[in-house]
Amino acid sequence: MNKILWVDDEIDLLKPHVMFLTSKGYEVDTCNNGYDAVDMVGSTAYDIVILDEMMPGMTGLETLPLIKAARPSVAVVMVTKSEEEHIMNKAIGSKIADYIIKPVNPNQVLLSIKKILHSQQLVTEQSTADYRSEFGRIAAQQQSATTFAEWCSLYRKLVGWEIELAGSSDSGIRDVLNYQKNEANQEFCKFVRRNYYDWINRRVDDDQIPVMSHTLMRRRIFPEVDRTKTTLILIDNMRYDQWRTIEPLLRSYFSVDVDDFYCAILPTATQYARNALFAGLMPLSIDKIMPNRWLNDNEDGGKNQYEEEFLRRLVSQSGKSYKLTFDKLVRPEAGRKLIDNMQRVYDADFSVIIYNFLDILSHARTETDIIRDLTDDEAAFRSLTRSWFEHSELYTLFKLLAEHGHRVIVTSDHGTIRVDNPVRVTGDRETSPNLRYKTGRNLAYNARDVYEVTRPEDVQLPSGNLTSSYIFAYNRDFLVYNNDANKYIRYYKNTFQHGGISMEEMIVPYIVLSPKSFL
Repeated sequence: MNKILWVDDEIDLLKPHVMFLTSKGYEVDTCNNGYDAVDMVGSTAYDIVILDEMMPGMTGLETLPLIKAARPSVAVVMVTKSEEEHIMNKAIGSKIADYIIKPVNPNQVLLSIKKILHSQQLVTEQSTADYRSEFGRIAAQQQSATTFAEWCSLYRKLVGWEIELAGSSDSGIRDVLNYQKNEANQEFCKFVRRNYYDWINRRVDDDQIPVMSHTLMRRRIFPEVDRTKTTLILIDNMRYDQWRTIEPLLRSYFSVDVDDFYCAILPTATQYARNALFAGLMPLSIDKIMPNRWLNDNEDGGKNQYEEEFLRRLVSQSGKSYKLTFDKLVRPEAGRKLIDNMQRVYDADFSVIIYNFLDILSHARTETDIIRDLTDDEAAFRSLTRSWFEHSELYTLFKLLAEHGHRVIVTSDHGTIRVDNPVRVTGDRETSPNLRYKTGRNLAYNARDVYEVTRPEDVQLPSGNLTSSYIFAYNRDFLVYNNDANKYIRYYKNTFQHGGISMEEMIVPYIVLSPKSFL
């Protein structure tokens, strides 16, 4: 039973209210002054203190800090006759949980108590009911989705419910949502398999082709830069649910002008997707036009060394004359160094900042037991993302850009998905090691289990040799070799991977932020 202390110098007049709360199942103690209230709170673990602001002797505002000192976790509801701003500011600044304006209504008090003590339960019950009513509409939308935009809309809904129900005590409803999301992903994979070739080769009308990695700069980003000074922040490996997790921290600094998506190319891996984004070209074209700037999977060396060069070439070929800065931040000290030299960013027409932390975190989760334990599920992974961001140099960069009036575009090169279903393949030594796609010349697999591309040039991908092919994993599958298969299955199951086909990897957030005014 929840225990409540009601403190009011006219407490005898409030007995009907006390009896009403008792009838609702609460245990209510009373006193008529602040001194007794402090003593009672010190000796009894109350869940809520209802505190009158205007009492003789020691006022409610004087009593409040003493109550908090005696029991910091207790929730205090302030009851006041006055709505004067300075009184309310002082009460709220002292961390009251709620306030009620006299004359007090019993239902008003009950509502405040429920909001404080039972909000999570009430929210869970309402969210569960809302999702149950939405389930059928989502299922129908999944069956009718025929365009990338329609799949983006569906993905947005599923992510919204995933976040909404993450704290629910009803594990059954979360299981239903996971099942529905998995089913949607299976259908999305079929959608991509039917349409990807036509998109890449422009065999359908332009309005049916989504903005993709290699067209994002020209179609979306350059038009923004033409309007005003713009900073592009590319957070490697960021999914939409992770953006939704950090976005509330930026609300005090920015307004969200655009909350949209684009489609990452295959493979959804940094080497391919990010090079295509900055070059404005598909990987095959990069390889043909700048062969000394492209390394295939089986070749040694860094695969993303020339992004700035690619971007400057694209800017020039697009007839732009932007003053451009380009920074790639892999380690914290690089972020601190950029913060110390922000003037060059402020002065630029177009500044690009690549931040690699989430990709590092995904790999660390695979390789480090403690990180795996901290990110046991999707909700925990989002929570760790928010915690990192809140204490990162990247958050500081956002705030500095807002203060200097910079428009900011936030996006990624691809997302990531937690894999749990092994699919066996065989290949030779030259086969790429990625778990979500393979490329090589002697691949053996069940064609029903993967999206196969036997002629890489058909989807504008380079070949390691004349007989190379590509295969891509679907949904939550991951590709393992038959040799030592069980060992690798145990090691990689439930890790976050990228390179294949799923909503999480291919539907990439594209966000445009405008700075709010600062006084």
